[in-house]
Amino acid sequence: MASAHSDAPSPTGSPWGAVALKILVAGGFGVGKTTLVGAVSQIRPLRTEERLSELGRPVDDTAGVEAKRTTTVAMDFGRIDLRPGLALYLFGTPGQDRFWFLWDELAQGALGALVLADTRRLADCFPSVDFFEQRGIPFVIAVNCFEGAETYAPEDVRDALDLDPGVPVLLCDARNREDGKELLIRLVEYAAARR
Repeated sequence: MASAHSDAPSPTGSPWGAVALKILVAGGFGVGKTTLVGAVSQIRPLRTEERLSELGRPVDDTAGVEAKRTTTVAMDFGRIDLRPGLALYLFGTPGQDRFWFLWDELAQGALGALVLADTRRLADCFPSVDFFEQRGIPFVIAVNCFEGAETYAPEDVRDALDLDPGVPVLLCDARNREDGKELLIRLVEYAAARR
């Protein structure tokens, strides 16, 4: 009698079939995490956004993002298939300090992270960089090029953030699906090379 289970690898190259990888999308408040997850996700993204309130004004620093009306209070979730048999589960982290207790849970089992940066408020991504460096989680810096913001060369951003030379620094528009896909591909390649 023939076995229903085969030890031969699947067409995806994995003996288990499809592979799902967990990716975090991190960065400061208002940098475009929710936007990026929504732009690349092939499913309707799960969002845990709430309206900013007057009570939060003393806590939430909206300098540079005065038009922002909502904030992520837990996480965003999306999914994208990079190729047949390779799915990425995207977890967008909350940006405010008061929700950082969630980051340790979200980071468990993550292959790597995209750290979104806004050059108008570059210091806002330092906590994310520190978080991933301290935990040995590979990350890529994705500079979200906002309209009207000065554009800097990736090398200048690398120097300003004092990153190791091998950490990729890429320019993107978080609203653009193709930019987001390219960031994810580069992150998976970088993380795979580090392991």
